[in-house]
Amino acid sequence: MPDYDSLLPLLGRGNAPEEVRHVRELPAREAVTAPWPDLVHPDVVTAYARLGVHEPYRHQARAIEATRGGHVVVATGTASGKSMAYQAPALSAIHAGRLLAESSPGVLQHTEEATALYLAPTKALAADQLASVEALAGGLRVRAHSYDGDTPLEQRRWIRDHADLVLCNPDMLHAGVLPNHPQWSRFLRRLRYVVVDEAHVYRGVFGSHVANVLRRLRRVTALYGSEPVFIGASATSAAPQESFARLLGVADAEVEAVTGDDSPHGPVTVVLWEPEQSGAEGENGAPTRRSVLAESADMLTDLVLKQVRTLAFVGSRRGAETVAQIAHSQLDEVEPGLAHRVAAYRAGFLPEERRELEQQLRDGRLLGLASTSALELGIDVAGLDAVLVAGWPGTRASFFQQIGRAGRAGQQALAAFIAREDPLDTYLVNHHEAIFDVNVEATIFDPSNPYVLAPHLCAAAAEQPLRPADLELFGLAAPGILDSLVRAGQLRRRPSGWFWTRAEAPAAMVSIRAEGGGPLQIVETDSGQILGSIGTGQAHQQTHPGAVYVHQGRSYLVDELDLEHHVVSVSRAHPDFYTMAREVTSVNVLEEQRRESWGRVTVHAGQVQVTSLVVSYQRKALPGHEIIGEEPLDLPPTDLFTKAVWFTVPAPVLAAAGIEEPDLPGTLHAAEHAMIGLLPLLATCDRWDVGGLSTALHADTELPTIFVHDGHPGGAGFAERGYDLAATWLAATRAAIVSCECEHGCPSCVQSPKCGKRNNPLDKAGAVAFLGALLDQAPESSLREGAV
Repeated sequence: MPDYDSLLPLLGRGNAPEEVRHVRELPAREAVTAPWPDLVHPDVVTAYARLGVHEPYRHQARAIEATRGGHVVVATGTASGKSMAYQAPALSAIHAGRLLAESSPGVLQHTEEATALYLAPTKALAADQLASVEALAGGLRVRAHSYDGDTPLEQRRWIRDHADLVLCNPDMLHAGVLPNHPQWSRFLRRLRYVVVDEAHVYRGVFGSHVANVLRRLRRVTALYGSEPVFIGASATSAAPQESFARLLGVADAEVEAVTGDDSPHGPVTVVLWEPEQSGAEGENGAPTRRSVLAESADMLTDLVLKQVRTLAFVGSRRGAETVAQIAHSQLDEVEPGLAHRVAAYRAGFLPEERRELEQQLRDGRLLGLASTSALELGIDVAGLDAVLVAGWPGTRASFFQQIGRAGRAGQQALAAFIAREDPLDTYLVNHHEAIFDVNVEATIFDPSNPYVLAPHLCAAAAEQPLRPADLELFGLAAPGILDSLVRAGQLRRRPSGWFWTRAEAPAAMVSIRAEGGGPLQIVETDSGQILGSIGTGQAHQQTHPGAVYVHQGRSYLVDELDLEHHVVSVSRAHPDFYTMAREVTSVNVLEEQRRESWGRVTVHAGQVQVTSLVVSYQRKALPGHEIIGEEPLDLPPTDLFTKAVWFTVPAPVLAAAGIEEPDLPGTLHAAEHAMIGLLPLLATCDRWDVGGLSTALHADTELPTIFVHDGHPGGAGFAERGYDLAATWLAATRAAIVSCECEHGCPSCVQSPKCGKRNNPLDKAGAVAFLGALLDQAPESSLREGAV
C-alpha cells in the first residue's frame, strides 16, 4: 500500500479528508527499448542522440516500421513518445530526398523528394510541435514551418513554394490549402506522410467535418499523383484501428494500430474528491455542494504555496478564468509574491497571449495554471507535479490524458478529480470502477451527416469537379445529397460529373467547428480592441445583452449582440454578479428511423426539430449565488434539425410503478435531467452537447415521453449511442440518483444547470421509480450488453 500521507495534505485538508471517496495508485512503468528500424536515416538517429535519445521505445520502433506497409495509428498514453512515430519517418524521408536533390541538382524528379503535412486540432499544439522539430532537425535538411491563421501573409507564399514539413490545423487545410491546391502543387506532388495528431479529439460534429476534410485531401493528392501514408497519434481509445480508418475513409485492414506502451512514467496518486455540502440552499431549497470552482481554486492556492507546479483543468472558459482569479486573490492575501505566478489559459485568447503563457509554464515562471481542455493535448510540459481535474472532462480518454500531464519527468505525482454538482460526477466519484476498471470510450462521429457532408461536397466540387468514381470516397449518402444540392442550385450536373458554378468559395462559407457562419468577434466598445471570439452556438447563452463576459481576469458587460455582423460589443465593468441565461425548448418528431419494444415501453430513434428560445437571464451574486434579478431578452428563436432518442411509456406501466398523474411532470423532468447528465458515460460527449425535453403528453407520440437529442445539426451520434445502449444508460442513471445523499433532489442528481424551467417541478423519488419501471421491462440481454 503506497504512502499517501505525504501527498494528500498537499490538497489542503490534512491526511484523511472526508471529501476523499477513493484513492488509486497508478504504478510507475519501466521503459522497454528496441533498435532503430533501418527506415530511419542515420542522420536522424544522430539528431535524436544529440537530444539524449539513443534508442526508441519498443512501441515507437513498431510504429515506425509499420509505416512501410500503410496507414498507422499509435494509441498510447500521455507522454509515451507518440511524436517519434511520425517525426522519425517524416524527417528521414525529407532529409534523404533533400540530400539526393542537392547531390544532383536539376536532374532528379520530384518523386525523389518528400514533404510531410502535420495536422493538430489546436494552434498551440502545432506551435509546440514546431519547436520540437526545430530542436531535433538542427543538422537536417528540413524546412519546417507553421501555416495557420496566425501566419503573416508575406510568409505564406514562401511556405507553399519551399517548405518540406508544414504544420497546420484542419481548419486551415479546409479553408486555406485545399481550395488553393494549384498553388500547393509542388508540396502535394511530393507528399509522403500526413500526420493526424490527437486523433481521438475528432469526434462529434467536429470529427465529422475533419473526416470529410481528410477525404478531400486524399482526393486532391491523388490528382497530383501522390498517395501519402497517414499516421495517427491518439490517446488510448476503444477500437483505434476502426476509428482511424473511419476518419480517413478507408477499410479497417488498411490501418495498423499500435497500442502497447513501453515508455516510462512516474507513479501517480489519483484522488476522487467529492466536495462537502456548503450549507447554502440552491434552487427549490435543495442543499448545494461546495462549488467545484471554489474547491479547485483553494487546492490550486495550497499547491502553489507549497511550490508544487500545478495544472488545473476546468470545463469552461469562464470557469478557468474564475479559478485563476480566486487563486490569485487568495495568494495576494497570503503570499503576494506568488500571486503573479498563477494565470488562466483558454481558447479565445490572442495568439501572442497563448504563446507567452505556454512558455511561462514550460520554464517554471508560472507555478499554477487554470486551463480549459486547450492544454489537454500533447503540448510538451515536463516537470508538472500535480493536476486538478475540476469536473469530469467528458471521456475517460480525456481524463487519463489530463492526469497524464503530471509525472512526465518520472517523479511521483498527484492528480485529483473534483466532482461538480452533476449526476455523472456524482456517479463516478462513488463508482471508481467506472473510471479505472473499464475500457475507454469509442470515438463517435458521423461523416455522412447531411449538414456536414453537403458543404464538403460543394467544396470538393470547387476544388475539382466531382466524378462518379469519387462518390465511393464520400460514402453511401453522397449521391442523394448531391441530388439535393443540384435541386437547390448549389451544384450543376453535367455528363462528366458535378460542378460548382457560384462565385463564392464554398469552403469559406462553413466553419468546421461552429454552425451559423463562424465565430463572433468580441470587441471592446470604447477602444475597438478585439478581445477574443466566441462560437455562434454559444452566443445566445453567453454573450446576450447584459451578460457578464470575463477575459484574463477582467470583467465586461455585453452592450450588444450583433448576429448579422458577427460582433459582440462589450464594456469594461466590475460587477459583483454573474449571469445565467434561461432557454425554453420544444421538440417535434420528423421521422422515426428505429424502434425497439421493451414489453409495453418503446425506445425510439430518429430525426427531430428542436426549437429553442433564450427568453431571459438571471443575475446571481458573487459569492453566494443568490438570485438578485431577472431580465427578459428579445432574441430570435433558433431551429435545430437533429437526431434524438426518445422513450414512450403508457399509463399502466406508470401506475404499476406507483407514479400518480399529478407527480408525472416532476418525475419525467427529473429523469430527463439525470439521463442527459449520464449519457457522457457511454458516448464521447459533454452534457452541453445534448439536450432534452420531457412531457406528460407529447403531441406527436400521444404518450408520456422523454426526449434526449444531439445539440448539433444533423446529429453527432450521441443520441444514437444512447439508443444502442439504452438499458445500460438507464441503469447507470438510476444508480447515480440513488447514490446521491440528498432527500428531494439537487444539482448532483436531478437538477440541471441549463434547465429552462428553473428545475421545477422535480421529483427525485418518482425518477427512481420511473427508471426502475423501464428497466423492469428491458430485455435481460440489453442489460448484460455493454455494462458499465
